[in-house]
Amino acid sequence: MSPQSPSRTNPELARFDAEASQGLTGVLAGVDEAGRGPLAGPVVAAAVIVKNPVFSARIDDSKKLSPARREAAFKEILSKCRVASAMVECGRIDEINTYRATLEAMTQAVAGLGEVPALVLADGPMRPDAPCPVRQVIGGDAVSLSIAAASIVAKVLRDRLMVSYHQRYPNYGFDRHKGYGTAAHLAAIRAHGPCEIHRRSFEPVLTMVAS
Repeated sequence: MSPQSPSRTNPELARFDAEASQGLTGVLAGVDEAGRGPLAGPVVAAAVIVKNPVFSARIDDSKKLSPARREAAFKEILSKCRVASAMVECGRIDEINTYRATLEAMTQAVAGLGEVPALVLADGPMRPDAPCPVRQVIGGDAVSLSIAAASIVAKVLRDRLMVSYHQRYPNYGFDRHKGYGTAAHLAAIRAHGPCEIHRRSFEPVLTMVAS
């Protein structure tokens, strides 16, 4: 990338992936998830192969971007990268626990790429099954370009799902808190009881269901 490049990509993120790619005979993929901690809704994972590290939108940890910047980055990632996503619904999360559900979603996302990477960079302690080596990167969405891109895709897709759930269950405010345990969300559960997309194995939903 030349010094005159219009890219707004954090050069440290691109450098991390470039170094991780050294010696590989194939492409590198990043994988991340959104929605491990909420009381409602699915876990969504995304896998991204960045073909060219030059972007006009800012690519960074999704938590550092405003919703408008995430949307702009999301659109550019879809247009320039190989992307796959997967989700695991709340019933499955209750059945196998959130850790295993996250691994399942990440594994499905990597498998959905349609191209076997030479290496998968996975955010945090997660190690999805893949037909290639997997490298776990703690805080990966803040240090790896491909993981950051995956974090943006997963976050935008999940947020859109929660907004659509708000149309079906308008009493809970899913369009605002996206299923996380805010004071307003907890008050809505107390007032209306859990709905179909609440995770029955999560507290305080578990206690509310039992009572």
